[in-house]
Amino acid sequence: MFPGLLRAQRLARRAVSLLHRFQSTLVIAEHTNEAVSPITLNTITAAKRLGGDVSCLVAGSNCEKVAQELSKVQGVVKVLVSQHDAYKGFLPEELTPLILAAQKQFNYTHICAGASAFGKNLLPRVAAKLDVAPVSDIIEIKSPDTFVRTIYAGNALCTVKCDEKIKVFSVRGTSFEAASISGGSATVEKVSAASPAGQSEWIEQKLTKSDRPELTSAKVVVSGGRGLKSGENFKLLYELADELHAAVGASRAAVDAGFVPNDMQVGQTGKIVAPTIVAINKDPEAPIFQVADYGLVADLFKVVPELTAALKK
Repeated sequence: MFPGLLRAQRLARRAVSLLHRFQSTLVIAEHTNEAVSPITLNTITAAKRLGGDVSCLVAGSNCEKVAQELSKVQGVVKVLVSQHDAYKGFLPEELTPLILAAQKQFNYTHICAGASAFGKNLLPRVAAKLDVAPVSDIIEIKSPDTFVRTIYAGNALCTVKCDEKIKVFSVRGTSFEAASISGGSATVEKVSAASPAGQSEWIEQKLTKSDRPELTSAKVVVSGGRGLKSGENFKLLYELADELHAAVGASRAAVDAGFVPNDMQVGQTGKIVAPTIVAINKDPEAPIFQVADYGLVADLFKVVPELTAALKK
């Protein structure tokens, strides 16, 4: 190999190493004031792949426990914590000034959060205030300025090079492993915005309580569509899910038909999951079999109760 080419390769590797060394990433933690949401751990893994230091921002009304939990996550070097009643509902109008203040103080090169309702609600506002274009729902990091995301309902992959001075992006949790929740020793530091924005006020939220796992973090999801014919027949799936310790999802068609509430919807216009697909349909030409890993041509009203009964034994 030519000496000049070898030197160029060494210089290129050194440049990449320096680029990684000077990265610093702020992960906006999603949590319940009691515990960290699983997607935050996936986002931390993504942030670590950028190189450089990874910090987490925890904002809430009583979130010291969450800050301590994140300080033990492997790969996190600093946890910034801010507590105020204004952050009670995690409103983007209140959180954005806090993030901007942290950015001004620590000069991060990247700011990210999970591509959940929380992240999708917050990051576009942060990006607009920073006057940068965000990159949404990334599934891979090729370099500190190059990301991969899906387009056309997941039928194609798009590699995006971001030239913005501050990279703002959301992370698809199912594309990255969760960071280890032990072995870390991050420092915890208090930060605060100048004053509450006061543009909106959080009143209350009403959540559906369930003993089943949350859809976006569940290892197993039992999902149904129009073939169930009614919301009452979803009981078959609930019983099977209980035996599998699984979450229950639904297609858009089932949600639009009023069988189940829209928080159960999975897919492009619902919650993103990354399952191994086992499909049951009595039509051997059903489109689901084109994407399923395993398929069973059968009547679900006969097979699902049989599966549930077998699991109970």
